[in-house]
Amino acid sequence: MTLVGPSGPWQSVARSVGLTAPDGTVAATIFAEMSALAVRTGAINLGQGFPDVDGPDSVKEAAVAAIRAGRNQYAPGDGIPELREAVAAHQQRRYGMTLDPATEVLVSTGATEGIAASILALVSPGDEVITLEPFYDVHAACVALAGATQVTAPLVPRDGAFRLDVAALRAAASPRTRMIILNTPHNPTGAVLTRAELEAIAAVARERDAIVVTDEVYEHLVFDDVAHLPIATLPGMRERTLTVSSSGKTFSFTGWKIGWVCGPADLITAVRTVKQFLTFTSGAPFQPAIAGVLGDDDVPRALAASLAGRRDLVCDGLTAAGFDVAVPAGTYFVTADASSLGFDDGVDLCRRLPELAGVVAVPVSAFCTPGSPTWESLRSWVRFTFVKERATLEEGMRRLSGLRARR
Repeated sequence: MTLVGPSGPWQSVARSVGLTAPDGTVAATIFAEMSALAVRTGAINLGQGFPDVDGPDSVKEAAVAAIRAGRNQYAPGDGIPELREAVAAHQQRRYGMTLDPATEVLVSTGATEGIAASILALVSPGDEVITLEPFYDVHAACVALAGATQVTAPLVPRDGAFRLDVAALRAAASPRTRMIILNTPHNPTGAVLTRAELEAIAAVARERDAIVVTDEVYEHLVFDDVAHLPIATLPGMRERTLTVSSSGKTFSFTGWKIGWVCGPADLITAVRTVKQFLTFTSGAPFQPAIAGVLGDDDVPRALAASLAGRRDLVCDGLTAAGFDVAVPAGTYFVTADASSLGFDDGVDLCRRLPELAGVVAVPVSAFCTPGSPTWESLRSWVRFTFVKERATLEEGMRRLSGLRARR
């Protein structure tokens, strides 16, 4: 922990993601804490969601070729034309969405910058922003940075999965609702929002004249014949929706940070105006490499099939260890309730897990507003990633198998 320094918006950001302690100190994120714990103890890190195997060699070679060809200076602020065209073609091929690559596609430094620029461009102090809860911490942090108020609608465990509480969503909306932020497929729960859930969200957005920002970075990583449906394809939603995605999860190049934002030209203009004063541009030699692979649906299809098998391995292992598991329909992650093992505090369990079982996980409460009803109801839940090599996951499940006896 470090002592609080000068006052400023950063303090609102820290509070929004639960980093401010009662004594005024500021902690590192739980993700950084757990990763450091894994390094210090030699535990298997199933907390942080990054692949331990790179994406296709052909894509890496395309980036090398771009470097050698001299594509090492600033790329255009909007992104290189061939990548914007590839993104537009992807949206048309996959979802039937027609986009003008010149005015309706903006390349960003990963999805994170795209989300941040969208919120900062379109949300003002006094506005309310609805997010799903649990929420990816970037969403809450950027709402706080914009000076707006975050209001949440919970995803609740039901019949072995997580589903949106539609009544709570409707109750969360108000005349001050400016934006609704979605994440589907959803981190951390692995839920893929259904058409009915998306239609309920769309109805609220239209009623409140709200903008929707939808984080779809796991769009290709869905299982069991579940289909990802972009909310922008629903009636009346294209003109009010910004769709954010990236290449990192789809092609296992998370460190390249090549993302994009798609939407109507007036909203993209607003996002571009802010985005150009953040990183401006990045990843010049990586952009053509991603442009070249974005039309290949076989690569993400093969990754999703592999992940489905690894998901089953982890779900079966956690169930055998005594956890109550919510089976994910997408993403890299599975969440599990440890209360059946006698652990009511997921944070405490995660801090003890390296000693108890030689494994690192992340508490689901880290994705919730501290003290909120959702935080309370999910205090005993933890998140594990399955985007690791099968042998690593098998060893992790073997270590967890004796957790009940070692409690």
